[in-house]
Amino acid sequence: MLKRILIILILFVVSTLTVESQCAMCRAVLESEADQSTAEGINNGIVYLMAIPYILVGGLGYIIYRKFKRS
Repeated sequence: MLKRILIILILFVVSTLTVESQCAMCRAVLESEADQSTAEGINNGIVYLMAIPYILVGGLGYIIYRKFKRS
């Protein structure tokens, strides 16, 4: 059961689509520029900032799960 959940979780993370997350003001400023590399950098930064807390909480949950499973 745990292997199945882990495989589904890995497939979910690997198969995500490109996410574009910006506030309306940031988006308007970045879309007005001719060079889109700044906008891509902002999008990547936002996604990384969003993902780190989920990774940390997931890792902590896994550690707690493993600790209680042994007891």
